[in-house]
Amino acid sequence: MALVKFSKKEFEKHVKLSKEIEEKIAMFGTPFEGVENDEIAIEIFPNRPDLLSLHGYIRSFLSFIGKKPGMKKYLPLKPQKDFEVFVDKSVQDVRPFTACAIVKNLKFDDNMIKEIIDIQEKLHATIGRNRKKVAIGIYPLEKIKLPIRFEARKPQDIRFIPLESDKEMDGMQILEQHPTGREYASLLGGMKKFPVFVDSNNEILSMPPIINSHKTGKIDETTKDIFIECSGFDLQVLKKTLNILVTMFADMNGEVYQMKVMYGNKPEITPDLEPEKIKIDINKVNKLLGLNLKEEEIKKLLERMNYEYSKGEVSVPAWRTDILHEVDIIEDIAIAYGYESFIPKLPEISTVGNEDRKEVLKRKISEILIGLGFLETSSYHLLTKEDIEKVGLKKVIEVEKSKTDYKFLRPNLLCSMMKTLGGNIDSEYPQKIFEIGNVFEKNDKFETGIAERTKLIVAMTPANFTEINQVLNYLARALEVNFYLEKEKQEPFIEGRTGKILFRNKQKKEMNIGMIGEIHPSLLREWHLKMSLALFEIDLEKIFEELY
Repeated sequence: MALVKFSKKEFEKHVKLSKEIEEKIAMFGTPFEGVENDEIAIEIFPNRPDLLSLHGYIRSFLSFIGKKPGMKKYLPLKPQKDFEVFVDKSVQDVRPFTACAIVKNLKFDDNMIKEIIDIQEKLHATIGRNRKKVAIGIYPLEKIKLPIRFEARKPQDIRFIPLESDKEMDGMQILEQHPTGREYASLLGGMKKFPVFVDSNNEILSMPPIINSHKTGKIDETTKDIFIECSGFDLQVLKKTLNILVTMFADMNGEVYQMKVMYGNKPEITPDLEPEKIKIDINKVNKLLGLNLKEEEIKKLLERMNYEYSKGEVSVPAWRTDILHEVDIIEDIAIAYGYESFIPKLPEISTVGNEDRKEVLKRKISEILIGLGFLETSSYHLLTKEDIEKVGLKKVIEVEKSKTDYKFLRPNLLCSMMKTLGGNIDSEYPQKIFEIGNVFEKNDKFETGIAERTKLIVAMTPANFTEINQVLNYLARALEVNFYLEKEKQEPFIEGRTGKILFRNKQKKEMNIGMIGEIHPSLLREWHLKMSLALFEIDLEKIFEELY
């Protein structure tokens, strides 16, 4: 969670602080932390970056308490002459996307500048993943000549005076000598070219995601018009971030202008403040919330959360980054209804609790392997595109509208194990680790279309086939079952040092339950592993019924 501090004086220009309002702030889902030094402290969950600025927070909070319900409309003006950004192909492998805007007729003061700096820092830390995913630049338009170019240059060809410095530096010197450069140098580590924004006078505006130019990238009280750019790797995330910023500036009485961002011959007009449409089912709303709300009641509750509703369709504000599904909207209906208004009710059933038998088996396996000197790990269910490409996975399930780079459900535990080992190459050897975790595969028999299965993976490094097979045999004896090996050529193992693991059930039917072997050197290199690696992976679902 992000702790934000708003000026009490500025906050009370919109709503007077009282005990009741403090409680409303908490019920809005943003815990009130108190007032100190004439500042109001509020906790904001990472899923609501639109609340990180005073203007963004006030917009939503006034709607929540019923003072200004409904969706506030923002109509950006069309691009004027030269309101263009040309994206060069050279940034494709460096920082490929940008979303930009121009805002005019602003009247800056100390409070506004502080608010801008604060939201930049908070957006960088949250949705921007410390500038890796999103970096934001804001520039005084009067010091820039449009149009703008976004290109990549060799570090020695980049020369400008970085913000809050009096010395001209090249790209590498900025990373090595400037405090901000040193802090974020890893984001450009290993790159032969660095991204830069350049105006038509060939003046460098910034080197994202590191720092702006002191000459062209510093706003002050005299600034009236600004150029905003967001750069990164996911265009949709950049657009949402830009929307958060321009709606804040619009609430500061600025005039928002769109820009034409050119990717070759393909124009991308940003910002786009058109609301997204999502259908909701009234019956599903009531079923999930345990209520009996009428359509008109739901409409009013939605308006208190900045939505518009008409005939089963909800219009979602363009600045909301957290609305991915109908369920997210239903959650907002619950917030508007008030969690304090829900009446708790004990279920009218009698049950006798027992530990889940699967958990008993998982605990027993853990105890056996820990007794053999193994350490248990627990890793994320989601993988990145880079992860799956390294292992060569093809049939993977992609999560729609993911807010992070982790957007693929793992089909096995192999990739997670390689990632864990790759992150510990400098740790003490030998390394003996295991994981019991869930994997996912498409299956239309399930309501979600996805089957969730529990698997076990056991790995040793350095180790060979014989050593890992000894562990498998010991585990089988401890569980009082028989596993059989059958030679089989399969990736990513070394040919001749791998096989499939078979299990014979009570009906004497043989089942293929897993794989065992020594990992091929080519995969070891992908994860920078320095020693031989042997492992086995077993589908526990296939043997569960036979054991318990």
